[in-house]
Amino acid sequence: MAQHQVQDSDPTIGRLVHDASRDISTLVQKEIQLAKSELKVSVKAGGTGLGLFAGAAFLLVLAIIMLSVAFAYFINWNGDGLALQWAFTIVFVFYVLLAALLGYIGVRKVKQVRAPERAIEQGREIPNALKGKA
Repeated sequence: MAQHQVQDSDPTIGRLVHDASRDISTLVQKEIQLAKSELKVSVKAGGTGLGLFAGAAFLLVLAIIMLSVAFAYFINWNGDGLALQWAFTIVFVFYVLLAALLGYIGVRKVKQVRAPERAIEQGREIPNALKGKA
């Protein structure tokens, strides 16, 4: 029977455990960095969407005020006032259309918010990698 002699270049069990723990630590840190970068993009899109919703709500309040003033002028019709009433109505319609546009853009921005898919997928592969499976 031939015996295998241990050489100085062969790694010890302690060295292998140290290297494995260092590699696992590095892998976990890289996964956390990836998740953070993906979440920054999603949070920014969500914040923009919420800001646009707030803009739409503010413009809708202005539109209601304008409609109220226009109704007051329609009730107090003094002959030559027709042009003024139509002016208020046109401004009201403009605000409603602008609010609808901001709301539509806000919905599209909020739909862009996603989970950090790449980091989750890579995180699911870690247990198999630790077990030596590809």
